[in-house]
Amino acid sequence: MNKVLYAIASLMAFTSCASTFNINGTSNVSTLDGQKLYLKVFKDTTLKNLDSCDVVHGQFQFEGSIDSVRVGTIFLNETSGLPVVLESGDIQVKIDNTQESVTGTPLNEKLSDFRSKFTQLTNQSVELVHKHDQAIMNGSDMEVVNARLAREDAEINAKMDKLVTSFITENFDNVLGPYVFINTCINRYEVPMLDAWIEDIMSKATDKFKNDPQVKEYYQAAQENQNIMNGMKDVPAQAPMQQVAPPQDGPTPAQMAAPKQ
Repeated sequence: MNKVLYAIASLMAFTSCASTFNINGTSNVSTLDGQKLYLKVFKDTTLKNLDSCDVVHGQFQFEGSIDSVRVGTIFLNETSGLPVVLESGDIQVKIDNTQESVTGTPLNEKLSDFRSKFTQLTNQSVELVHKHDQAIMNGSDMEVVNARLAREDAEINAKMDKLVTSFITENFDNVLGPYVFINTCINRYEVPMLDAWIEDIMSKATDKFKNDPQVKEYYQAAQENQNIMNGMKDVPAQAPMQQVAPPQDGPTPAQMAAPKQ
């Protein structure tokens, strides 16, 4: 009897550690119909395939379970695409020609809100180029225009830096902090490098954040590359500077499915 109770207790303990997710997706992008999507996730530092499905009449679905909450990515072929937090609950993904959203669970709501704010700032930055070109066409005093646009650009960059830094520090102890940190670092540098921003983040970071496999790998590689650049360590023969896994974020599925020009 005790053995039976022990077996049941062990099974309950095992299943309680698993996180069951269900992703229901809709899309009005006609070119996605009939194509296969893949749901992948980094386990430690290796990208693993969790599930796949076909888009049928604008509908697609992923489901499964993982041992802990993770940030996965919906891939079309081998191109990275839409990030989604794999956590318990019903996750809703909507994709159209201009935007996408991932809602229904707490961390996905957080990530979607962050990505929306980041996209708004990015669009404001792109708009500065249009303002510059329009000023030239209007025959404006470009010295005055450039000074004004430089101030606007600095303000946007400051807001973007504050947004990213605040988001990471507020999410040190869940999967969102490491995810945004790694994507930011890899978008800054082709190989892991140190700068004042990275060192500031790491000086404030919790042990859980520092021990995240991707964060730990990136920071160690950045330190080693920095030592090589400073002449404190020799470059291994025929070995390039250390690199880490590429970011999971990238073009949206809608962008990937768009007809080639």
